[in-house]
Amino acid sequence: MHGPRPRFEPRLAPPAAAGAGESALAGPAAPLWFLFRGRELLVGPDGVLAAADPAALGASVVRRQFLGLLGGVPCWSGELAPGREPPPGMVFRDLRALFGRLPPELHDLAGRAVQIVEWDRTHQFCGACGGPTEPAEGERARACPRCGLSFYPRLAPSMIVAVERDEALLLARAPHFPRGIYSVLAGFVEPGESVEETVAREVWEETGIEVDEVRWFGSQPWPFPNSLMLGFQARYRAGEIRIDGREIEDAGWFNADRMPPLFPGNVSISQWLIRDFLHRHG
Repeated sequence: MHGPRPRFEPRLAPPAAAGAGESALAGPAAPLWFLFRGRELLVGPDGVLAAADPAALGASVVRRQFLGLLGGVPCWSGELAPGREPPPGMVFRDLRALFGRLPPELHDLAGRAVQIVEWDRTHQFCGACGGPTEPAEGERARACPRCGLSFYPRLAPSMIVAVERDEALLLARAPHFPRGIYSVLAGFVEPGESVEETVAREVWEETGIEVDEVRWFGSQPWPFPNSLMLGFQARYRAGEIRIDGREIEDAGWFNADRMPPLFPGNVSISQWLIRDFLHRHG
């Protein structure tokens, strides 16, 4: 895709000029709809999003949420019933399958949308007192009128790290990876940890390697399921590779000219970390 990406402006409600009630769905431009059955997005066979009110597709929504404006275009997310079949000419696709098929700004927004849909669906009732919740005024939250507890969309902070030893990069494969594919190490932050502590712990737990010189690389929202990936680079300090065969089934040190099979494309922070290594050592 060429040219600058359209600017996304998060909002809680459509612009006042769009009117009230159902007329607000259209706004000044035809809206984009991110309609989900579970975590699968409704698209055309070529990856085109629905650009009409779901009712026009014969697809009534259980709940809808206004996301904001993308280049001035109103964007909505909607939850479809679990057993809903796609309208004629459309299909449901997991967001992973749509990498490279949806424009990057739409895929990013779809990742935001699926997390908001899932949060809204699972927080209709208070986890403390069991009372029904309501949308909070002026923020992306649901609040319990009975006990006053508020619920915000959930994020799970996760680290991902490229560990280097001299001219080699530490790569591993997990059992759920496609056959033969390797990548850098990642893991969730635990309560009470700094992200730097998570880097050291996860690398040691998964491979037996100790690291130091942990430095920031960048971040990426990652809706699988609700993560914020925090990227780092680190240096080997000590240790020999050992794996448990469960979380990690193989790991090794790889030079730039002898890399194993990697995930194709350039859409994730794991790929950006590996490409940075290859750029410096290739």
